[in-house]
Amino acid sequence: MTDFTKLKLTTEGPVARIWLDQPDTRNAFDDTVIAEMTQAFLQAGAATQVKAIVLGANGPAFCAGANLNWMRRMADYTRDENVADASTLADMLRTIAECPKPTIARVQGDVYAGGMGLVAACDMAVSVDTAWYCLSEVKIGLIPATISPYVIRAMGARASQRYFLTAERFTAAEAHRIGFVHEVVAADALDAKVDELLKALTGASPAAVRSCKQLIADVTSREIDDALIAKTVEGIADIRASDEGREGVQAFLQKRKPSWLN
Repeated sequence: MTDFTKLKLTTEGPVARIWLDQPDTRNAFDDTVIAEMTQAFLQAGAATQVKAIVLGANGPAFCAGANLNWMRRMADYTRDENVADASTLADMLRTIAECPKPTIARVQGDVYAGGMGLVAACDMAVSVDTAWYCLSEVKIGLIPATISPYVIRAMGARASQRYFLTAERFTAAEAHRIGFVHEVVAADALDAKVDELLKALTGASPAAVRSCKQLIADVTSREIDDALIAKTVEGIADIRASDEGREGVQAFLQKRKPSWLN
């Protein structure tokens, strides 16, 4: 078990929870947080008993993007150093997005800049109604490059064209309208809504959930051609022939719980 200095990883039954734990800096990240976050998701993703992962944060803000001290260091980097630095952030986001376990962002406060990437990289997001969202990069002469694959996938190109370019703050209600978050609730209902999703996720076949994540990645934005059709045909054939696939269908037909719920 890895010891973390800037975040917490807890596991209770089938649920792992990763907590950003730097409230004094509004959970802004630096190279240490990026390394620890990558390790935490790898660890939770590989844990046999874990069926779902919640990414949350302590304090008033979910994540304010890059830590100011880290930004000060980056200001003196060469281009090669900037490439290496950005690569670690890109690797972290990809690790979250490609985690074999389903992931939920539990957004209890404001989300700015790089923090938007964390939320977008998770499979689903539940937000408090008081949270503000902002892609603020252009205000300081930057662009949201490394987070863009995940943010654009989450909220679409049209909304991205506005909020990438204007750096406007927008509300949780607007984040919901454009599809960036799935649910918006009052603060006192946040954990109940997350638990509702966790109940659904932990009740599903782990192998099927993992395969669904891969299916979405394989199919999204692909042309519907013979190769894609063949891939989907093979996908359902493989899962039907698998141990969990056979068990799930048999349990359904026999009106009993599948083995993964026993």
